[in-house]
Amino acid sequence: MAKVGVVLSGCGVYDGSEIHEGVLTLYFLEKAGATTVMMAPNIDQAHVVNHLTGEVSKDEKRNVLAESARIARGNIKDIKSVRATEIDALIFPGGYGAAKNLCTFAFDGPDCKVNEDVARLTKDVYSLAKPIGAICIAPAMMARIFGDATPIELTIGTDKDTANAINIMGGRHISCTAANIVIDSKHKVVTTPAYMLPVSIAEAAEGIEKLVKAVMDLIKR
Repeated sequence: MAKVGVVLSGCGVYDGSEIHEGVLTLYFLEKAGATTVMMAPNIDQAHVVNHLTGEVSKDEKRNVLAESARIARGNIKDIKSVRATEIDALIFPGGYGAAKNLCTFAFDGPDCKVNEDVARLTKDVYSLAKPIGAICIAPAMMARIFGDATPIELTIGTDKDTANAINIMGGRHISCTAANIVIDSKHKVVTTPAYMLPVSIAEAAEGIEKLVKAVMDLIKR
């Protein structure tokens, strides 16, 4: 049975993992017969956003691992403790947490930095020729991790500014609808836009299901 790592970045689209994307990923992995290893960095969130008003809280602090445990129902590991040899693939749901907590793309664009444990595990999974999936804004982080040395084909949908940032970092952006995916077979990286586009949960689910299937198929190669 395939064991797939799922990297969460908090709980809530504006400051953590996009909950629909995270849950759909877990759902389709289970349907595909995979077991999941949920993980997140044990760090403070970049900030906390009131999801009702959209305002940033001035005083509140939250921990990424503790918040991600809400989605994982407590069954989650500190990413620092996870090794690439323990999993067969790695998937990153999106949400602003991927661009604020796992890396600083939301603040620094192409000059962003990636959390060292996230970068370490991603590179190690890649070095073992194991597949990686990235959803929504998470593909931008892949471009930063691999850069010009490994020009991966990626999609975040159709946003020109984000696509340009991906190209600047060394990725190769390909426009794509939410119901579809981009597969870089050479590098075993699969991406889908999901809520980077103004879509319904059904459309996002279609793309995420295809991404999970493609990642599972690449495990067998």
